[in-house]
Amino acid sequence: MATGTLALMRPLVMGVLNVTPDSFSDGGEWFEADAAVARGLEMAEEGADVVDVGGESSRPGADPVPQEEELRRVVPVVAALAPRVRVSIDTVKPAVARAAVEAGATLINDISGTLASVAAQAGVGWVAMHMRGDPKTMQSLAAYDDVVGEVCARLAELVAGAEAAGIEEVWVDPGLGFAKTAAHNLALLASLDRLAALGRPVLVGASRKSFLGPLSARAGEDPAPVDDRAEASLAAAVWAMDRGAAMVRVHDVAATLQAAALVGEG
Repeated sequence: MATGTLALMRPLVMGVLNVTPDSFSDGGEWFEADAAVARGLEMAEEGADVVDVGGESSRPGADPVPQEEELRRVVPVVAALAPRVRVSIDTVKPAVARAAVEAGATLINDISGTLASVAAQAGVGWVAMHMRGDPKTMQSLAAYDDVVGEVCARLAELVAGAEAAGIEEVWVDPGLGFAKTAAHNLALLASLDRLAALGRPVLVGASRKSFLGPLSARAGEDPAPVDDRAEASLAAAVWAMDRGAAMVRVHDVAATLQAAALVGEG
């Protein structure tokens, strides 16, 4: 089982495992623990470097999940997967993060940017993501004078706090789709080198997100629905990796791993 940052020549691939009934893409598919574990093991067999387990949807407008329910969803899944693959826990709740670490998770994927102290105390890695507000309010807060500069500045603050807390493994994530318009997302993708200049590895999660819908549509057609964004998701992942992302968070692990191997050879 891997417990730290994985040192490979290619970019890393994080597989998305939503143990939820309402996530924007695969909500309900892996809601039962047995199905979630089976999917996580499948991603491990495909070669995922990390499986990211989440029990609360962060799609725009999503309602928060009670802590006990989130614990019920994720802890058995983390415990079952941790002996086979590196596991990250996607949560904003300190108690859920701690319980997942006790169950074997070695990375906290924190969309809120508030769990650095938890990661420091537990001695695990931490992903600092940029977001404004919460899933209920974030899309009303997508206003920037300079989205790249403001996102970089906020992430630099989070990195400094993490370093002061003594966290060795810190990732930065621009938070595509979190208090961002489609134009903001594209601007951030075009400027990943500025995020990488913060001195910490960059994680990018574009897979199946709504801004890819219009980009995937054929002329005169409606935006592509979630299930028809595989090609655009792969293209976004390749772009991100080529521009310096050290890891991409995706639903389609096998195809992305093939792309990552090619990028690593370039």
